[in-house]
Amino acid sequence: MSAVAVATTSPAPDTRQRLIDAAITLFIRHSFAGTSLQMIADELGFTKAAIYHHFRTREQLLTAVLEPIIDRLTAVVDDAERQRGVHARADRMLNGYARLAVESPMLISVLASDPSVHTVLKSNREWTQMISRQMTLLADVHPGPGGFIRAQFVFAGIAGSADPKRNADDDWLHRELVDAGRRALGLRTPRRTS
Repeated sequence: MSAVAVATTSPAPDTRQRLIDAAITLFIRHSFAGTSLQMIADELGFTKAAIYHHFRTREQLLTAVLEPIIDRLTAVVDDAERQRGVHARADRMLNGYARLAVESPMLISVLASDPSVHTVLKSNREWTQMISRQMTLLADVHPGPGGFIRAQFVFAGIAGSADPKRNADDDWLHRELVDAGRRALGLRTPRRTS
């Protein structure tokens, strides 16, 4: 009896994380809409009942996948909004987003490029507002439709370029992504103080 208690209490976070990791992999491979709970169960050799113990629906699983990256992204947006001036805010947003993309490329990819994920995001008012704030931080550099297009271009470009299979140093990749984003937005590289 105690072995069962240990098996159900101790490994639960590991099982939950394994489900989340498998979901991310399958969401990238097949999209959120194209991934069923059965596919996730099959990937891990679990039963669907084992998944239901942790997540009742795919949407709950997607929320568990996205919450950590959304929380980190919200912190980046909050920090950027505290900067003085449109260019300083955009540069801080750009740096923070690029850092997230380098550190969590698969999550950023799921967040940024899957249309079925966008549908779920739009159903969460808090997330929708945060994404709007994020877009505004870059779009305000060039007010009007052109600024919005540039912002979309930069966010999509960073998400698509932070490939987890790359053979590059994280700091180098971060600098390259930020530099490309600055050029796309027409931002100057800040002077270094040392």
